Amino acid sequence: MPSHTRIHDALTHVQTEQDAVDAKRDAIDQFIERVEACSPAPSPAGATGATATVGLTPQRSQGSADKCQSVRQAFAETIQPHSLDDVEDSESLRETIQAELSESIATALAPTTEATFSPELKQAVLSKSHVRRAATDTLRRALDREASELVDARDTVDEITEWIATADETPLTELGFEKLRARHERLAAYRSCWKELASHRQDFLDGATSHGESIGVSHSDLVDYAYQDFPANQPVLATIARLDETCGECQRIVRQHLVRRV
Repeated sequence: MPSHTRIHDALTHVQTEQDAVDAKRDAIDQFIERVEACSPAPSPAGATGATATVGLTPQRSQGSADKCQSVRQAFAETIQPHSLDDVEDSESLRETIQAELSESIATALAPTTEATFSPELKQAVLSKSHVRRAATDTLRRALDREASELVDARDTVDEITEWIATADETPLTELGFEKLRARHERLAAYRSCWKELASHRQDFLDGATSHGESIGVSHSDLVDYAYQDFPANQPVLATIARLDETCGECQRIVRQHLVRRV
């Protein structure tokens, strides 16, 4: 029976992260739908540039204030709960909007700001929301690639550890010289396999999953994020190192028996 390793636990952990990212993407979609349903107030005369973008005016009408409140409430009911999963301490609604959408949008939507829910502000909210959705999609694809890497590593680990467990059932004293030599060579082949797997893993960590030119997830950053609360922040490399050490120790013992047969 193959050994249970940190790679197996990491795969379960990543699958949980995939579910969380899916839930956040659904929340962003719901937020976008609710913002799209909000009718903006007319742009104030003479408002241009950055002022028009956030909808700043000397006075905010009651109707526009209600629309800004509706957008804040929609954010609080959709995106905010999933955003707070990534922080240790609770954030204010404004702080979360700032983190997810931008400081200018958080300021424009704040009840203490004299800003209207103008067409420009609505478009800015939707534009930033689509960027967040694209970033979430990229993160999901990166997690999918990590999960695929873990499955491949797990299959290799299962195959080798199952052979070791089965081989250990036969005492070395019962094996002749040729069988001992074959076992030593097989362990050497497995050690080479661990080196190849470690090299492949490092190549993966040096890469990235990208979406367009501006949105990308470094795989090394992904691993830091995904395993920040995990017993080992490099579960694949840690498992490989431990099993390579195990194979090396098995080789040493087999060599001792080979010497005695000579």
